Amino acid sequence: MSFLQITSLLIVLAGAFGAVNYLFLRLPAAIGILVVALLASFALLGVDLAAPSLGIADNMRAVILGIDFSEALLEGMLGLLLFAGALHVKLSDLRAQWVPVALMATLGVGLSTAIVGFGFSWITGMPLLVALTFGALISPTDPVAVLGVLREAELRKSLETKIAGESLFNDGVGYVVFLVISGLAFSGMGHGDHGGEHDALEGAAILFAQEALGGAVLGIVLGWLTFRVMRLIDDYSLEVLLTLGLAFGGYELAVALHVSAPIMAVCAGLLIGDIGATHGMSAQTREYVDAFWKLIDEILNAVLFLLIGLEVFAVAFDASYLVAGVLAIGLALVARLAAVAVPVLTLKPFRDFSQGVVPIMTWGGLKGGISVALALSLPDSEWKPLILTATYIVVVFSIIVQGLTVAPLAKRVGRAPELM
Repeated sequence: MSFLQITSLLIVLAGAFGAVNYLFLRLPAAIGILVVALLASFALLGVDLAAPSLGIADNMRAVILGIDFSEALLEGMLGLLLFAGALHVKLSDLRAQWVPVALMATLGVGLSTAIVGFGFSWITGMPLLVALTFGALISPTDPVAVLGVLREAELRKSLETKIAGESLFNDGVGYVVFLVISGLAFSGMGHGDHGGEHDALEGAAILFAQEALGGAVLGIVLGWLTFRVMRLIDDYSLEVLLTLGLAFGGYELAVALHVSAPIMAVCAGLLIGDIGATHGMSAQTREYVDAFWKLIDEILNAVLFLLIGLEVFAVAFDASYLVAGVLAIGLALVARLAAVAVPVLTLKPFRDFSQGVVPIMTWGGLKGGISVALALSLPDSEWKPLILTATYIVVVFSIIVQGLTVAPLAKRVGRAPELM
């Protein structure tokens, strides 16, 4: 199938499944599309079991595998989704919460990666470095899914900023950690003499610094240049086009320069959404930019969750894999609890936190498309089918079960006076 045919098919299915959800299930839009896609996928698998001569599963599997989900997300949709999410986070709010956000997006991701990695290695017998790769890809939360479901909870501003900021930045940090660990695990960097191991770790540290800091610097520079151009223009359609060019072009430039494209998108979006909107746009332009990126966000989110639902055809339904995936759900939740609780407890003597911050941010740390895309991007090996199956199970549980219950949880445990 051509790119246009695949795109058309995905948009038609997203619209059709969205309509089914709206008319019958009445779930939050993205979660509903995922549920309908899963039901449709399992129905086709059931028909295939009943009539294997039809070859439905094989044909669908060929179509789904023909869509490079990993490339479509990591080098296409992710930049737009992160840019759109960052546009609606104010730097002034983030500045007040930068210490817990920074700790959760760095120390938290590290703790989560270690807990899941060591636990998954013990459960499956997988080599530690390979298991840590799984830990790195399952640690990032999905900022779009998180913000979408928590929007209904009407959280206090400080807690909303923590969740939004941490979700946006831990995507970028988690991606860089994944690149480093997967390089060690699958490129032979972690084998050899002690000198080789030392060189490998040194190279990994340099790669981390280059990716993370380089992405941040590039995002700030490109965002500032776009802002300066927008100050000279008063044409809302052109200014919307400039923001789209920044998101698309900046992401691809980051990929070409081998710096973190997700971190670039977040930094550029934060700058345009705050300083750019305040000092570089008219009221009319702000309204159009905001509406345009909300629409882009919702459309891409619908397509992304549709793809996640259809990726069931790429999962290996081996009993031992399914058991490992179910156990990985518990591991991921324990790791998420540590990623939130340790920074909060560390900072507790120095600042107050809103009531319910730990349970809300733990249960609200939804996994999403980036985890599936990273699992699919792994090189072929004996462990890839297990990692992909476990990742898929964790992501589907997270989006459906946690996604449908986190807003009621937030309303129940998060009622208290506004705190920093």
